[in-house]
Amino acid sequence: MIALKVNNETARLRSVVLGLAKSNGPTPLVEEAYDPKSLEHILAGTYPLEKDMVVEMDVFNTVLQKYGVKVYQPQLIEEYNQIFTRDIGFVIDDFFIKSNILPERERELDAIQYVIDEINPQKVVRPPEEAHIEGGDVMLWNDYIFIGTYKGSDYKNYITARTNMKGVQFIKDLFPNKIVKEFDLIKSKIEARDNALHLDCCFQPVGNDKGIIYKRGFREEADYMYLVDLFGKENLFHIKRNEMYHMNSNVFSIDTNVVVSERNFKRLNTWLRAHGFIVEEVPYAEIAKQEGLLRCSTLPLIRE
Repeated sequence: MIALKVNNETARLRSVVLGLAKSNGPTPLVEEAYDPKSLEHILAGTYPLEKDMVVEMDVFNTVLQKYGVKVYQPQLIEEYNQIFTRDIGFVIDDFFIKSNILPERERELDAIQYVIDEINPQKVVRPPEEAHIEGGDVMLWNDYIFIGTYKGSDYKNYITARTNMKGVQFIKDLFPNKIVKEFDLIKSKIEARDNALHLDCCFQPVGNDKGIIYKRGFREEADYMYLVDLFGKENLFHIKRNEMYHMNSNVFSIDTNVVVSERNFKRLNTWLRAHGFIVEEVPYAEIAKQEGLLRCSTLPLIRE
């Protein structure tokens, strides 16, 4: 049995489900794009090639192995994108929560069923159908659960709006002893530079008391200020619009002092090192073209 335990984003990682880039399928058609960044690359003819993404994920996997992390991967579905495991489920404390994802992605959950079968079934839950929530919107910080959402009345018109207030309420009900704080995010169907697809596209804690943040990813300044007050402005690395576009906040922590980051994030990586972090730089720029990066392609099961 897998004894789940995840209380925050940065404690020592012991076990994780890493996505899979093999047999990723053909370049999607324009009408099949899930997000504006993928759409941009489909139209430009620069959509990432499977062979390049396989290399990137292999490098990431090698780094995880270097730190003795137990790595699970989904069972292969031929010609299908299985990179972003964070979307399909997430762990809070010792609960595995299955996401209510876009219906056409349900097969991705089936592909990790062999992992779920190793978890106490009483600890595996699924929100009711009307409660939308994806792992990229759920950020754990010890007593806090931060959740990205979209409160606009036009929610249903946005394929980029992935977590609704019913999803937030589901988490509040499931964890009554936690401080659950939702953040209203900026969404765009057409401009990736103005689309915070998930909370981890504009915020993520690192270490014990620091974080990476993009102010303009929040629809309300009060939501941004909530994090500034909690972490302290001097502890936050503020990313710029283009850095948000390249997913600078979507790094991944293996430990409180070890961060896996994209090798092109020069400004961020310099800041991390200046604050005492070991930065494991990996190539991930091709995968990033699908509006997801390192955190998006991981589903941590045990941190201790």
